[in-house]
Amino acid sequence: MIRLDVNHRQYDIDVDNATPLLWVLREQLGLTGAKYGCGIGMCGNCTVLVDGRAVLSCNAPVAGFSGKKIITIEGIGEPDALHPVQQAWLDENVPECGYCQPGQILTAIALLHQQPDPDDRAIDEAMSRVLCRCGTYLRIRKAIKRAVTGKAAGQP
Repeated sequence: MIRLDVNHRQYDIDVDNATPLLWVLREQLGLTGAKYGCGIGMCGNCTVLVDGRAVLSCNAPVAGFSGKKIITIEGIGEPDALHPVQQAWLDENVPECGYCQPGQILTAIALLHQQPDPDDRAIDEAMSRVLCRCGTYLRIRKAIKRAVTGKAAGQP
């Protein structure tokens, strides 16, 4: 039995300690925002926040997360009160297919937690950990800058 703190809720999970966190989130808890992409921690689609840091969940054994605070995309914002990064994503029309967006948004939130006003190089470096097949990297950078400045859609 493993106790997890996910999105500010406690869960007791009966699963093998070696089970990847991604599969516990998706199959045991029904939180499907974190996506399976490569299974080897290379694409970033499985990104979640753990104690405020972006972590790849596809190849990380669940046993290592007991006592840590895990946040998935489902734990960020509300439909009527989006997180500033989510709002910036919409304002800049970042999503295309949307598959990588949970990982992108959580990685951006972690970046802004570590560096409240990152330059282009820091943004590009952090965001290169999550692959976007649609290639919306320039819009991702603009959205992160918008989140930093707090500008709402339509503001100069």
